[in-house]
Amino acid sequence: MQEIVEKIQRRTGIDLVKILSEELSGSELNSLLLEVFDRKTAQLTPAQLLQQYRRNRFVQPAAVDVMQLREKGLHTLQCLQQHDFVPIELSPVSILGACAAVAPVSQKKIISAIRGTEVLSDATNAIALHIADQKKKQGDKGLLKYCTTQRHVRTPPVKIKGHSPHFTIACCVSAGMDTGSFTFEINAVREHFLALRAVLVQVFQVEVQYFKLQPRGGYNQDHQLTEKVFGEIRNEFPIVVDTSAAPNDYYQGIQFKAVINIHGEAIEIADGGFVNWTQQLMENKKERCCISGLGIDYLSQIM
Repeated sequence: MQEIVEKIQRRTGIDLVKILSEELSGSELNSLLLEVFDRKTAQLTPAQLLQQYRRNRFVQPAAVDVMQLREKGLHTLQCLQQHDFVPIELSPVSILGACAAVAPVSQKKIISAIRGTEVLSDATNAIALHIADQKKKQGDKGLLKYCTTQRHVRTPPVKIKGHSPHFTIACCVSAGMDTGSFTFEINAVREHFLALRAVLVQVFQVEVQYFKLQPRGGYNQDHQLTEKVFGEIRNEFPIVVDTSAAPNDYYQGIQFKAVINIHGEAIEIADGGFVNWTQQLMENKKERCCISGLGIDYLSQIM
């Protein structure tokens, strides 16, 4: 991608990236891009449209049983609702920078759009934004818990048979305030584990073999947090503390995974942990946020 940018700059003698990103306002850039895309599409013939459709990996239908997926998705939301996560229907687009502005994620991995938007690539970011907006409008609302099933689109190619650039994930987000003694954190992990286990057992008829707790940096008293959470819930779930995991600065304090066994193969089917997104969005270090995601698209294919 950088080579193409440099090639354009050499050919035109103009640093278009600098002009577009730094010298134009958001409304000016939107107007310019709207005109560009309008002219581009005006040049397309129907035959060319079909050719582009056949070449573009992002627009092909997913190789899933859609009836089964929809049925499982609804059952998943009903199950999560029983655990006090409020179902929410998100827009298929989010605000531009919804992920990259608060997390260590490159915008190049996301399909950016016009009118200040991007194609939704992570529902948990969108829910965190919704929570922060609610708090700004109505003041502190205490503990907020939302869930959704959402089709995500991500650009990095993955060389795995059956993999699609777009896939459905069940997501949960809980957000509240720090109340001391890691109370929010303990309760959040417990609630996410209960909800994830319920979905796996009730919807997909598969048991959680065990949960992993992986200590991460960026949190006050990191190691005390892991020890405290593990000590409080170890009798409720099969848990192991994994200190050998590769570095990951996406999560703070704790990252966790749910592991199942399918045909003798251990599969990490759910992922989650603590993030500082609501802290950044609200500019309040007392804010706490826990997220998790479960691959129901993948589960629907392998079960």
